[in-house]
Amino acid sequence: MDRIIQRVPYGYTEDKDASPRKGTLVYYDTFQDVSEEQLNRVAELAKARSFAKLVLYPLHEETAKRMWKRPIEPYYKREERLFEWRREHGDDGTITIENWEGKRKKYTPMEAAIRHLIEVYAQPMFLYVSPATANAFASFHSFEEWISKLRLILTEPPPDAHPNLTKFRHRWDVRETAE
Repeated sequence: MDRIIQRVPYGYTEDKDASPRKGTLVYYDTFQDVSEEQLNRVAELAKARSFAKLVLYPLHEETAKRMWKRPIEPYYKREERLFEWRREHGDDGTITIENWEGKRKKYTPMEAAIRHLIEVYAQPMFLYVSPATANAFASFHSFEEWISKLRLILTEPPPDAHPNLTKFRHRWDVRETAE
């Protein structure tokens, strides 16, 4: 077992009342049809649940085309909109726009993306996804392996949940609607 040695000043007492922010909320989406209001709601959710980091993960065109078989705007335009929203939102350093897929410039399997996110960002990891994305994720063979390492937060209740999504109902929940 690894030991972490910390040095503290004489007389230091740990503040048990302070609730430290921890974990990462990853918004995994194309961000083609996501409005500023939806981005504001996910930022509020991250703050309400005390996440240390909100990561916006825009999918590359090739990844989106393979997952949903529909035309998609170029990556740089969607990423530019996210940067503009972050500037307007008044980022306090907790919002990150992950550009790993933009650097790769090709199809990235969801498993590879999640592996990258788990290596880079603090645990526990929560994926904020649409019901369509959750159903697509649940259809993968590796879903059972990944769902044990992270949790899902769905934007809305899925009308027709995949059987694997139903099987692991305890590992996901639906965003509370405060409307």
